[in-house]
Amino acid sequence: MAGSLQPYQAELIKQSMSVGALKFGSFTLKSGRTSPYFFNAGLLSTGPLLYTLASAYASTISKSLSSPLPKFDVLFGPAYKGISLAACTALILHKEHSLDVGFAYDRKEPKDHGEGGSMVGVSVEGKKVLILDDVMTAGTAIRGSIDLIKKHGGEVVGVVLILDREELGKEGGSTVKEVEALVGGPGRVTAILKMRDLMAWLEKSGETACLEQMREYWEKYGIKG
Repeated sequence: MAGSLQPYQAELIKQSMSVGALKFGSFTLKSGRTSPYFFNAGLLSTGPLLYTLASAYASTISKSLSSPLPKFDVLFGPAYKGISLAACTALILHKEHSLDVGFAYDRKEPKDHGEGGSMVGVSVEGKKVLILDDVMTAGTAIRGSIDLIKKHGGEVVGVVLILDREELGKEGGSTVKEVEALVGGPGRVTAILKMRDLMAWLEKSGETACLEQMREYWEKYGIKG
């Protein structure tokens, strides 16, 4: 299952591990599963870390444009974690990829004064929108963002995650495939890193014990298709 990682993927893994955002070991998830790794994007909260993350987002988007991701007008970052992700990624897309897009985010509590409303940033009305998020499990938050953007006249054409755990859901289905059906079909949900990328990194780094735990978890819960 080893594959070659892009430099931005390897750098994101390395920096995430340096601050404990990515850990290998034994962790109980909300689903009740015992996972051999855990990822917390909230710990990627310094200038250098945000630059690494936004650069990885931008590279992933640039590489995926035309196929499977279509051209888009707006990056949407769900509050609160997604706000900095969308803002920083829009900046990197402009500076390093000559791609100019707007960014927007939602308010958790709609404002009833000033400009008011539940959305901030560039208008999504009549625009094609790409959602950025960290990790998707049940997909509840993503579905909420899709509904909100539709309500404001926008069309969600894709989702880019930091990490795709590539796991079967409790009912045996794939949350990624379910969300892809809502945003244009196969390939419209992509990620900077997938579980198999973490396994490739562990193999290359000679971390055999962690790799074996990851393989066992993959055999039990991984999406093989």
